[in-house]
Amino acid sequence: MSRRFVVIDFETTGNSAAKGDRIIQIGAVVVEAGKITDRFSTFVQPGVPIPPFIEQLTGIKDEMVSDAPLFEEVAPKLLQMLEGAYFVAHNVMFDYSFLQGELDRCGYSPLSMPLIDTVELSRMLLLGADGYQLGMLAEYLGLEHENPHQADSDADVTAKLLMHLLDKLEGLPLLTLERLTPFLKKLQSSIEDIVSDMIAEKSAFLADEDTFDFYRKLALRKTKLASKKEQDGYISSHEEIESLDLQNDLKNHMAHYEVRESQQKMVQLVEEALNTNQHLVVEAGTGVGKSLGYLIPGVRFAKEQDRPLVVSTHTVQLQQQLLERDVPLLKKIMPFDFTATVLKGRNHYLCLRKFEHTLQDHHDDNYDMNFTKAQMIIWLTETELGDVEELSMASGGKLFWNTVKSDANSCLNHRCPWFSRCYYHKQRRAAHESDIVITNHALLFTDLKSDSQLLPGYKEAVLDEAHHIEDVVSDHYGKETDYFAFLKLLDRLSTTESDGMINTLAEMVDLLEVKDHEKHLSGWDRTFADVKNELDEMFKRIKSICLTKAKKSRSAELTKLTTRYTKDDVQSAAWEPVLEMGERARHFINDLTKPVKRLLKSVQNHEEHLTFKQKGFLVDLEGLLDDLQDESSELQHLLSCPLSQEVYWLEAESKGPRHAVKLHAKPVEIDQLLADDFFAKKNSVIMTSATMSVKNKFSYMMERLGLLDFGPINAQLPSPFEYEKQAKLMIPTDIPLINEVDQKTFVNRISSSLYDIAKVTKGRMLVLFTSYEMLRETHSAFKNLMKQEEFVLIAQGVDSGSRARLTKNFQRFDNSILFGTNSFWEGIDIPGDDLSCLVIIRLPFTPPDQPVMEAKSEKLKAAGGNPFYDLSLPQAIIRFKQGFGRLVRSSRDKGAVFVFDRRMIETRYGKSFVQSLPKLPVSIKPVEELVEELEEWMD
Repeated sequence: MSRRFVVIDFETTGNSAAKGDRIIQIGAVVVEAGKITDRFSTFVQPGVPIPPFIEQLTGIKDEMVSDAPLFEEVAPKLLQMLEGAYFVAHNVMFDYSFLQGELDRCGYSPLSMPLIDTVELSRMLLLGADGYQLGMLAEYLGLEHENPHQADSDADVTAKLLMHLLDKLEGLPLLTLERLTPFLKKLQSSIEDIVSDMIAEKSAFLADEDTFDFYRKLALRKTKLASKKEQDGYISSHEEIESLDLQNDLKNHMAHYEVRESQQKMVQLVEEALNTNQHLVVEAGTGVGKSLGYLIPGVRFAKEQDRPLVVSTHTVQLQQQLLERDVPLLKKIMPFDFTATVLKGRNHYLCLRKFEHTLQDHHDDNYDMNFTKAQMIIWLTETELGDVEELSMASGGKLFWNTVKSDANSCLNHRCPWFSRCYYHKQRRAAHESDIVITNHALLFTDLKSDSQLLPGYKEAVLDEAHHIEDVVSDHYGKETDYFAFLKLLDRLSTTESDGMINTLAEMVDLLEVKDHEKHLSGWDRTFADVKNELDEMFKRIKSICLTKAKKSRSAELTKLTTRYTKDDVQSAAWEPVLEMGERARHFINDLTKPVKRLLKSVQNHEEHLTFKQKGFLVDLEGLLDDLQDESSELQHLLSCPLSQEVYWLEAESKGPRHAVKLHAKPVEIDQLLADDFFAKKNSVIMTSATMSVKNKFSYMMERLGLLDFGPINAQLPSPFEYEKQAKLMIPTDIPLINEVDQKTFVNRISSSLYDIAKVTKGRMLVLFTSYEMLRETHSAFKNLMKQEEFVLIAQGVDSGSRARLTKNFQRFDNSILFGTNSFWEGIDIPGDDLSCLVIIRLPFTPPDQPVMEAKSEKLKAAGGNPFYDLSLPQAIIRFKQGFGRLVRSSRDKGAVFVFDRRMIETRYGKSFVQSLPKLPVSIKPVEELVEELEEWMD
């Protein structure tokens, strides 16, 4: 059946027809049988002035619409086009509701027609897109978009996008379309009938069994993982490996490749460390090319020794970069083949068993859950890894992910019919067969403390982004819990919920006629209520303690309260009722889980009568009970403060729920732990980062990580960039220190200074903060300074989206300014003209009352050290160097770094920050003079 789709785009004077906003331009494109068959566009006389912002956004001015027809005059033509058609738009409810409002104003009856939202369909079908704005999708699909934000151009691009989406939908396997059908009813887009016709047409065709694996009513993308045994052409001769002409091969395969002495030196150092069983600490400045600097000798060594090299990074982005950019390049230049596999923590991977079960129940789904299931059914036809990083999910989708992700406590292993196709186990098998295993620090140290071996046996490792190791290890050996961690687990058991797991178990027991099952669950509901009551009262009491302690300190004024507690505190009278309630809660949890486990065993004795779904349910229930017991053990640990080498603290929102408080514990130092459990057991560990040294020495990092006794090789490899020509450091003398004025005055001063700089740089600025609160206030103050929409402001925590998405948006727009904190100090790469100026608002010192910092400082002081010079300052310098490194990313970049913190020039320690940077010109003047100098320099 042939359908007509009319793709509509309106440019308007604002967001609401009801509030007097009007249409100023109409673009309409008709699509039939996969082709564009008609177009219509016109300006419209709105009868009201076009606001300056709309004029700047669209380029449409009052004089362009002054002689245009009124909406009443073009409405008949538009309605004629729409008759019997689907109404299609990018964000359909905006255009459809605007049209309804305008028709109502002109005396027409309301429209009633099927709608299609190309945003919704794109999110479902185009999983690899970086974002779903029309311009981003046009770029992703290679569609020409001549005049963004003009209705004719936008409608044309949306029509082409629609055709692509319908083609993609039609190209899905029959089984996938059938599986999608139940989830289409709740979508905004009316595509049920379209998919139904596609199913009818497809039933005559043969399934594509070369591309897809059809199993248990799901279509999966077929994957073939190469193993070592399948590789050919391995050159084992050391001489042949040595003869590799690195420079020539890199020049042939890389655009803009430049010979880098530092990279060659790094290759030699890594080779020496691996071959002599030594550890290596190497600081490789920006632009050295450290990934290839360790991968080239690492791959050689792995092949020669026939054992894997583990490469660990801190960020997912670097893992993907290694696999997608560096490994393919190496495969071209190495004289032998090799395998490389990325392995992440199992919570990154989809559990097909759990997902299959959720598809059988879709009656109570909300929109997000319904949409995410549809999205994932399509994703299965594309993904080879089953890795959640490939999906772009709304917050409701992320909640759904928690119910279908892979989990050790609920894995059936070999008993699961999905085992041979399990994404996590496939990746583990591939990793155990690989020469290079790319993982992350979190999994590396989870493996270190795990009873079961997650990574293949290895003796050599590379730790990239190694300045994060201390924090990651501290996190992994730490503990935390709160009321909601218990509530999440208990709610899944509850008999008051229709889908509560205990209810499902009781139904199974009745069905199987298990004897004496009533006595197992006798009084269970009462115990369940007792557990919740004890935990509720206990966490309320703990929050009260947290608030009382905070009132005695300056943190009482903050919304987020943090307060340490010690062994002495928990032995005080105030904590006595907390400990009693904690002990009762522990006993109640035991009383809750033991009878259910006994009943589980009884049911499992009837295994021959159980379906696969029932067996899976029992494993999930057993895993949930284990999780509850684990949470209970964590709570007991946190309440008893058993370890002198740990720091304990409470965190609460002052205005949050009465029981909303979190308990934390972390080791104060991890040096001995790493020395004994990691470095002593490995032949060679290479640690590298652009920021490993403080004042050109490695002693701080080596001491923190427990490396001093091993006498590692260490080296500083300078960046090949010419910082003296490419960068300037500018420090204003007239911006107040934050403790000299109130925060509002400080924010207004830095906002006006940022505005003056931005006018010279035409935006293209990254502003780094040390607190979200100041970022939000500065963003708001800057906005008030702008004339119309002079700059595009993108702010972390204000604008939604991941770091990668915010960075991409920043690069897409001219005159854009990116406000970031925390994660934006490192790991973002904005080369070229997109970034010309970096502003560091304050030197990045960790607050001295941060619990772990405070505990480390106390320990240092007790040992005769100086907490500021031995701990706070080195940490801040490393962080500062990371922030500085965002500016110059290639030999063609040029830009200025402003530091709005006079401590850099007025304190004894300030020069340490300057000394930590590459040699570059430094200007110290009032803001006005620096702006003039910047303008001359940039010209």
